[in-house]
Amino acid sequence: MKTLTIQLPETTELSDFEVRMILASKLYDLGHLSSGQAVELAGLSKRAFIKMLGKFGVSVFGYSADELA
Repeated sequence: MKTLTIQLPETTELSDFEVRMILASKLYDLGHLSSGQAVELAGLSKRAFIKMLGKFGVSVFGYSADELA
């Protein structure tokens, strides 16, 4: 696994978990990470990660709400 150091402005009120989850969910959404890799990056169980995806605007099904309708 690669190590990445990100420097955020002091005024950014994001926790380490939120940053990891944003990165994991976006990379998963774009297809750059498998669900297993995204789970590992987020530091969650697969079940917890799937639950959190909706809160970060990512569909578990790979389709937007409009596409599913």
